[in-house]
Amino acid sequence: MRLRFGITFDYLCPFARNANEHVVAALRGGADWDVDFVPYSLAQGHVEEGQPDVWDHDDPEAASGILALEVGLLVRDRYPDAFLDVHEALFAARHDEGGDLKDPKVLAAALRTAGLDAEAVLADVAEGEVREQLRKEHDAGVAEYHVWGVPTFIAGDRAVFVRLMDRPEGDVAKATRSIEQVIDLVVNAPMLHEFKQTDLPR
Repeated sequence: MRLRFGITFDYLCPFARNANEHVVAALRGGADWDVDFVPYSLAQGHVEEGQPDVWDHDDPEAASGILALEVGLLVRDRYPDAFLDVHEALFAARHDEGGDLKDPKVLAAALRTAGLDAEAVLADVAEGEVREQLRKEHDAGVAEYHVWGVPTFIAGDRAVFVRLMDRPEGDVAKATRSIEQVIDLVVNAPMLHEFKQTDLPR
């Protein structure tokens, strides 16, 4: 049976970067998976009760991560062949290069790595339609699966927050094995609620 699952992402999070890189490496290596890349805004997730949603601010993109999520989401839906490249490049812009994801120049450089017309993509983002899509998908994840962070793996009717401590570093076999182990636990170990190492691996 073909493996089908979702994985949440926000380009601000290093653990989301690790898990999403494993998925991307495996897919590029030929993994026969059907993957939904699901945006989740950490900025919105940290809004205190009673405060306005990020989307309702005068300038939502002033919040960390929102503009980058909009770019990633637009590319996912309109330029799917370029998505994996842009997805990796946006994570790299933040975590390898220390770039400011609110800076359109940083996002434009990531888009160009995939051969996209960065100005055209950013102009499409500025129209605002993708922001509503981001809001809809974020809210759906919270309402349907109680998502509260990234990376969350979604399979069947279960959603599980998982931290992978390493990156695939080009090792397709390791990436494939790591993700399949995670999905196996999500799907086949419903009684395993929390499994956390007491110290960081060295």
